Amino acid sequence: MVSEHSDATDDEMSTLALKILVAGGFGVGKTTLVGAVSEIRPLRTEELLSEAGQLVDDTDGVDQKVTTTVAMDFGRITIRSGLSLYLFGTPGQDRFWFLWDELSQGALGAVVLADTRRLEDCFPAVDYFEHRHIPFVVAVNCFAGARAYGAQGVSRALDLDEGTPVVLCDARDRESGKEVLIRLVEYAGRMHTARLLDSVS
Repeated sequence: MVSEHSDATDDEMSTLALKILVAGGFGVGKTTLVGAVSEIRPLRTEELLSEAGQLVDDTDGVDQKVTTTVAMDFGRITIRSGLSLYLFGTPGQDRFWFLWDELSQGALGAVVLADTRRLEDCFPAVDYFEHRHIPFVVAVNCFAGARAYGAQGVSRALDLDEGTPVVLCDARDRESGKEVLIRLVEYAGRMHTARLLDSVS
């Protein structure tokens, strides 16, 4: 006879949990995306912007922003039965980048959020994941009033490696964010499979 405890353990073992990073520049919508898609109350480490921070944080284009992530955001979403994603939102300012190495350990891949009004702000995240061979997708957060750019235009502007997906999204919308995560999981799966085949050929 199988106990209830054993059943719970079997269920947990049959669930695949994948670690995903959500990165990008300051004020691009990382905390918003994690909060929108998470099925649990997201863990946030936000603090009010201080006068001292104004000297180092570029708030042009995000004048209404009053808080900033100082460690990470954390959330969880079930994509389908047996597949859950654990989301880790990274801080955007360069003075917190020392946390990225810790957060990226064991990650399947990353979402790099981009704002076309401040596209250059996501260059550091793109460079970080490219140099560490961590699969990523660029998700263009379509802010109201921002000039619309197509996926190909953003890809060229960021000089992305061929095949790196660029998707348009609304970080406030759960279904839009979920589609971004599905695209990432599919892309990362293809990349990891290709590397595995290369290693045995």
